[in-house]
Amino acid sequence: MKSVVPVWLVAVLGAISVAVLAEPENYLVFLPVVLGVTTLLTFGIQLGIRRKEGYVNRVTASVTGAVVVLILATIVLAPISFSA
Repeated sequence: MKSVVPVWLVAVLGAISVAVLAEPENYLVFLPVVLGVTTLLTFGIQLGIRRKEGYVNRVTASVTGAVVVLILATIVLAPISFSA
């Protein structure tokens, strides 16, 4: 879990950054960028650990958690984006 939680935190910080810094009509443009960053971060962290055992489970947990965070952010931000 030590290598999974940082990815989730980056997803949360990325979603908050998009909500605060992006124009409302661009929310749905930048949330996939956050997902891409968290995916690359996941692979970077997991390759840095250099442990084979549990690799797939750790990557799955990291990416799934990031996707859940971004789904929740999309549920909140999409109506705002569509009304802009």
